Amino acid sequence: MTSDHRAQVEELLADYRRSRDQLASVQRDLASITASVTSPDGTVTATVGSGGVLIGLELADNAYRAHRPDRLAELVLRTTEAAAAKAAERTYRTLAPVLPADTDPAALVRGTADLKPEEIAPPPPAPRRPAPEDEDFGLRDSWLDDMRGTR
Repeated sequence: MTSDHRAQVEELLADYRRSRDQLASVQRDLASITASVTSPDGTVTATVGSGGVLIGLELADNAYRAHRPDRLAELVLRTTEAAAAKAAERTYRTLAPVLPADTDPAALVRGTADLKPEEIAPPPPAPRRPAPEDEDFGLRDSWLDDMRGTR
């Protein structure tokens, strides 16, 4: 191997190591992303981690008195969704500097970065097969009779 080739290989290896170190740094940054949001009335605080996974939920002492159960559940969901959106924004900002200029970080995270809408549309539902004839249970007194051997 000539010295020119050796220098090229060394440069390629150095580039690879820099890229790998940068990737490891971005992965650490992504894994450490968290976001918290508190509901407007202060009764619910949701904290999500990377990927929008709920990792903490705090309910104020008066949350159960302030809201009916169905309303409280709805408030928890809305607050968690807001925290997930906040975490997603942080994810996009973390990814943007390491992506090519024309790459949408949100589309990349969704897994749709280079796909057209028709490529990600759900497949049409399979045609329904006719249901098999149901067994006529009306002729039996009870399935329990079969179990007891009375029939």
